[in-house]
Amino acid sequence: MNDSWEFTEVWDEDFLRGTEAGPVRKYETVRLPHTCKETPYHYFDESVYQMICGYRRVIRAPESWKDRRVFLTIGAAAHEAEVYLNGESLAVHSCGYTVFTVDMTEYLQTGEDNLLAIRVDSREQLNIPPFGYVIDYMTYGGLYREVWLDVTDQVRIADVFIRPEIPSGERLLQGIPEKMLRAGYTGHVRFEGTVKTELQIDKGETRPEQVKPGSDAERLTIRQTVFCDGQVLVQKTFAPETCSLRERQTVEGSAKALQTELTVPGAQLWDVLSPTLYRMRTELMRDDEMIDCMETAFGFRKAVFGEKGFFLNGRKLKIVGLNRHQSFPYVGYAMPESQQKQDADILRKELGLNAVRTSHYPQSPYFVDRCDEIGLMVFTEIPGWQHIGDDAWKKQALRNTQEMVLQYRNHPSVILWGVRINESADDDEFYKQTNEIAHSLDDTRQTGGVRCHKNSSLLEDVYTYNDFLHDGTNAGCEPKKKVTSDRSKAYMVTEYNGHMFPTKSFDSELHRRDHALRHARVLNDIAQEEDIAGSFGWCFADYNTHRDFGSGDRICYHGVMDMFRNPKQAAAVYASLQEEVPVLEVSSSMDIGEHPTGNQQELYVFTNAEQVRMYKNDRLLKVYEAVNPAFPALKHPPVRIDDFVGDAVAEGENFTKRQAALVKDILNFGAIYGFKHMSPRILAEAGILMQQYRMSFEDAYKLYGKYIGSWGGTATVYRFEAVCGGEAVKSVIKAPAERVCLETEPDHTDLREGHTYDVAAVRIRARDQNGNILPFYQGAVRLETEGPIRIMGPDTAQLRGGMGGTYVKTTGEEGKAVLRLTGEQSEPVEILFRTFRRSVSSDAVLE
Repeated sequence: MNDSWEFTEVWDEDFLRGTEAGPVRKYETVRLPHTCKETPYHYFDESVYQMICGYRRVIRAPESWKDRRVFLTIGAAAHEAEVYLNGESLAVHSCGYTVFTVDMTEYLQTGEDNLLAIRVDSREQLNIPPFGYVIDYMTYGGLYREVWLDVTDQVRIADVFIRPEIPSGERLLQGIPEKMLRAGYTGHVRFEGTVKTELQIDKGETRPEQVKPGSDAERLTIRQTVFCDGQVLVQKTFAPETCSLRERQTVEGSAKALQTELTVPGAQLWDVLSPTLYRMRTELMRDDEMIDCMETAFGFRKAVFGEKGFFLNGRKLKIVGLNRHQSFPYVGYAMPESQQKQDADILRKELGLNAVRTSHYPQSPYFVDRCDEIGLMVFTEIPGWQHIGDDAWKKQALRNTQEMVLQYRNHPSVILWGVRINESADDDEFYKQTNEIAHSLDDTRQTGGVRCHKNSSLLEDVYTYNDFLHDGTNAGCEPKKKVTSDRSKAYMVTEYNGHMFPTKSFDSELHRRDHALRHARVLNDIAQEEDIAGSFGWCFADYNTHRDFGSGDRICYHGVMDMFRNPKQAAAVYASLQEEVPVLEVSSSMDIGEHPTGNQQELYVFTNAEQVRMYKNDRLLKVYEAVNPAFPALKHPPVRIDDFVGDAVAEGENFTKRQAALVKDILNFGAIYGFKHMSPRILAEAGILMQQYRMSFEDAYKLYGKYIGSWGGTATVYRFEAVCGGEAVKSVIKAPAERVCLETEPDHTDLREGHTYDVAAVRIRARDQNGNILPFYQGAVRLETEGPIRIMGPDTAQLRGGMGGTYVKTTGEEGKAVLRLTGEQSEPVEILFRTFRRSVSSDAVLE
């Protein structure tokens, strides 16, 4: 129910009741997801989206609904929503990050038009999490996820909780070669999987335990079917009165559910490398006729955090992840399914991660669905940032905990519940309750709580800690023993870097290089700590923030990607973790004017190749093995380039072998460090050349200009090749830029409307003739559309650091569409799209 909404930025009684008098007040017609206010890219504050706004639409309820029950579900409303039907208040929901459902049955008038109105309060003065003090991220507003109706029988399935069980790790993995286990391959393991489910059947006031013989409920049966890839694996029917009951504690009291159990033969594991997904269809039958159905995805896996680290399905696995905010340029939180899933794909496939933390709130179910599908583990947490409020505030946080667990507990990708307010102080009474709720509603997962102080009170199962120790010169992390208050429990790092070294895509070359190296050092040092379960770096992408944080333009430049998900250099450190796509990123443009005194300084190559070949003017300088003693724990460490001479001196000068070697060593030292602060070793080598070979400083100067420096001379062309199995799989050429080439990368071009409109992200990059990003290009790109798409945000894309982006969305029509991009110094580019409407429109029925 995402089309044909009227929207107002000013909520009032006329809007609520549809009683506008005089000239008809015009409201904007919008489609969901919707942000209450589109924002600039930067230099704005939270006042632009803080308001009490309203959404309304007509529901014409057919007579056939007369004896049915009707439920309205809102995916998310930021941040407090009150739902009205025909002027009557039905419910208030005070969390901007979780789904909520409202029973409209009593108030819906069948055979008539019904006016549904939703009052949405996005003010940050609300006494609910995460508000109450400053917050390091914008919180936006509006109905930013989808809305739908369920029309059901009087008896319905209210909830299904699936609890898959697997054999013990030792028994499960027995017989698998050790080499395959180390590689993480468990995809061919088959076993008998047990599936236990807990079902809540809603009969209004009737509880499951109150079912009496001879009642309507006696005619009910439950049929459960497990599928995989469309194939039925097992089916079983249960009589409710024969099922046992399971009681779990909620904020409101205890809740009881029916328990069922069945066995899946030949089951396979859900794993980060083989995320096998199953679907369970639970049907509620009356006299063999289905009256309700719920389909749920699940996976067989066991995730355990322990004293010695993290174990997935019995094998030890180091968690490598990043933190994600769910915000996008211009529209804040309001992005549909395609972009939510695209973020998961970028994290898993482009960056090679195995986990993500949804900081600092539960995020789109579509995002987590995609994590299920591609094997990206999720640490999700309740909304909040440092501040703990009064009793009413805490009570809402407890409800948030309950809603989070109930809504995400069937996702196999979710491995840990975050039940503390991020970086808050200890509050044992409060956090005892959040832990109890999480454990009661889901005894299959552990809890964690993110803090930024050592030796705090540990009520959770995992001590999750934001470790900002690394400053570029010291260790990448603290040892577990120096942080946690209970070394027998699990320990994990949940943030690092971030504000310690903000990095813009247009910062100096050395700054961008150091940003990448900091990420590499932390990853390396955490990998060496056997009792640290893993880490989540801060963070995935840049994001808008409040005036109290970030740069003066209201952006936190903490991401390894910019806000349009363009990679900064640090992204290559993570991309090198995966093996599917060749990675070759050189930390320098090789332009002498980018470096003090023209010295190259330290140069690194980030790659997942076995070797790197370096050429200078087509002359092979050196073949580097992809190893680095400074990063012993990284499979693909940064490769340090230390030779800008190769055999040129030995072949081009009439020197002895030893003399050529000494000259080469000194020249390479000068290329990296200059000659003002020569090391004792270099001074000694210079002394040998002067005493034994009668060489002078003038000789050194001439040789440096000939073999290293090109100041005043012809520019040098460098070529780097990534080599695997003896073959070059990727190459990078570094030469002076001669022209600006506009590169556009849409994430998809067939736009399909499903529950709502579709959006394509278009990443835009200015590159030179050799495909290198132009890091100081700040040009504008004019955007024009033709056909059934429109631009989200401004019609000009401003490139920053040679990168930027835009989004186009469908309009509800079908056909061909074009996005034209015209740069200031480049040839125009056209992207062709096709748009497809959904085959059946539920909104058409409602209208």
